[in-house]
Amino acid sequence: MKTEVYSWRVSSDLKMSLEREARRREISISAALDLAAREWLEKGDAPSSEEEEQRRLQHAALKYIGVLAGDDLHRSETVSESVKQRVRRRYGH
Repeated sequence: MKTEVYSWRVSSDLKMSLEREARRREISISAALDLAAREWLEKGDAPSSEEEEQRRLQHAALKYIGVLAGDDLHRSETVSESVKQRVRRRYGH
């Protein structure tokens, strides 16, 4: 049973949209506002789509972080010279 009252001012555009949506759903304005408020509260803790995308990308990248396959155990020590040799072979310098 509803016992509390809450009122606020809205723009005429918002009021018309709320009334139109309530009619479309065949519910009262009060029920439409209850529904909107409940959905908003439930979404409050949900991450945004951008946060979800970042989390997905980070998870996908984790399996590759710190993992390099190869036989050269000293690659990090010799990378500069290796790159120079490749450039010389490719461009003749």
